[in-house]
Amino acid sequence: MNTEKRKLPIGIDNFEELRRENFYYVDKTGLIMELLRNWGKVNLFTRPRRFGKTLNMSMLEQFFSVDYKERGELFEGLSVWQDDKYRRMQGTYPVISLSFASVKERNYQMMRKKICHLLTKLFYTQHAFLLESGFLCEADVRYVKRI
Repeated sequence: MNTEKRKLPIGIDNFEELRRENFYYVDKTGLIMELLRNWGKVNLFTRPRRFGKTLNMSMLEQFFSVDYKERGELFEGLSVWQDDKYRRMQGTYPVISLSFASVKERNYQMMRKKICHLLTKLFYTQHAFLLESGFLCEADVRYVKRI
């Protein structure tokens, strides 16, 4: 049994950091199983401020993303890891994750500029391969290149 004292995850919104640094964590990986069982074209997650939306999105990204393919240890001991059918899905999808947590601008123009900056960073640094992948239609490629 690990007797190391755990820390409270105040302000932590990154699932990997929370697990790696041994913070207290209430297992919410049942959300992954629920989403897979009750699939929908669109899923809307609404919660009040400070209710873990960004942390849950980080958990979902790190479970599904090919960028975390060899990172199953993040989910060891959690409910999603108990079933082999879910374990096989870990790290198997390309994931685009965009959080608006840092968008706290005072007016519409500044908010729009911040969102455009986030999209540009996302496409041109993290997922630039999409521009050449053939997955985006030509209009989408032109739009992204305009930002």
